[in-house]
Amino acid sequence: MLNQTKLDNGLTLVYEQIPNVRSVAIGFWVACGSRNESPTEQGISHLLEHMLFKGTEQRSARKIAETIDAVGGHLNAFTTKEYTCYYVKILDQHLRLGLDLLADMVINPLFAPEELEKEKNVILEEVRMYEDNPDELIYDLLVQTLLKDHPLGHPILGTPETILKTSRDDLIRYKERFYTPENSCLAIAGNFEVGQLLKECDAFWRKLRGSFTPAEGTPVQTNGTTCLRKKDTEQVHLCIGVPGFHRQHPDRYALLVLNNLLGGNFSSRLFQELREERGLVYSTGTYYAAFRDTGLFSIYAGTSRKNFARVLALIWKELKRLRAEPVPPEELNRAKEQIKGNLWLSLENTTNRMSRLAKSQLFYGRFIPPEEVLAAVERVTAEDLIRIANDLFTEEQVTLAALGPFQEEDEVIAKGWKNNVATDSD
Repeated sequence: MLNQTKLDNGLTLVYEQIPNVRSVAIGFWVACGSRNESPTEQGISHLLEHMLFKGTEQRSARKIAETIDAVGGHLNAFTTKEYTCYYVKILDQHLRLGLDLLADMVINPLFAPEELEKEKNVILEEVRMYEDNPDELIYDLLVQTLLKDHPLGHPILGTPETILKTSRDDLIRYKERFYTPENSCLAIAGNFEVGQLLKECDAFWRKLRGSFTPAEGTPVQTNGTTCLRKKDTEQVHLCIGVPGFHRQHPDRYALLVLNNLLGGNFSSRLFQELREERGLVYSTGTYYAAFRDTGLFSIYAGTSRKNFARVLALIWKELKRLRAEPVPPEELNRAKEQIKGNLWLSLENTTNRMSRLAKSQLFYGRFIPPEEVLAAVERVTAEDLIRIANDLFTEEQVTLAALGPFQEEDEVIAKGWKNNVATDSD
């Protein structure tokens, strides 16, 4: 059974009863991420997420960890560009404990100064670890290049300078601004008795207070450009990207299908062409991220420096092919069926079901049933794919970001990469 209600303090509760499982997933979601930060606040959303695990009036950081481990549960959180999530997955018999623990962390954090200084060092190490992972770093470089100074281009982890300058008072003010009932939701999926759930949610979450004032968004402006960053790596890591469709865009499902057939699986065009047929890469793929007012479609590949130009030419060839040639029916159907299968399989996990509830509420204000998504995917045609490929993959919009052990001649390759011609003999 799926339902929605509001607690007395205005916090929206969305829940789905699944009687045939032994677990329950509880998530507190707040519409606050790195895009909400000013230039001097970069990383504060992520730092705040870390600090909510560092102790409350009732529980120390160690006690929080011991409490969840003692019942075999799982407690975690993550920060994205547009939202932050704190969640616990626990046996159904420990529902009350899960609600209590999560509410205590969110509502009653201590923000102890000594813990804040320690956690700043932890995040600085996380930044250094990120710098050592070029296949992740390249995505941030693409976003920063494509979106320039827009808040969506800010790194979620922040910068060492902004992290070190963040004070306890900064965290308190930031939390009070965004962590309010109106700007959040509580999502729960699993095995529970509805009456008990409503009673416990009211008992533990009623103290979440505050009002939320939406801020005016910064307009998104993009244009195709190229950015090469020299880094001492074994491979060249490259990302090609264009602005994608926002969450409400009618063509977002068509872009999901295009994403799948171009680079979303082992049978996709880029995986087959770059790895299986040519042996030029070990890893390649595509990714579509939809935001409130824009989106991002990206292509990743890791290759040797000597194959940099060839890989770029072959990717551009595939993009031009999508703009010119209808996708064969068998290939289109395969892409759709994989999307359908992935969705249904994901719903066998209570955490995934909880996440779908929360995202539907935060971003659409209603629950979007899987059948609605699958029907929209099924309606996508080959003509739709040609149309959106011509909308997106233009020379003016396509952006290239790459990092690796570049030399001067690579700058020339990167500047003229859309003019390179890939042939069957390449």
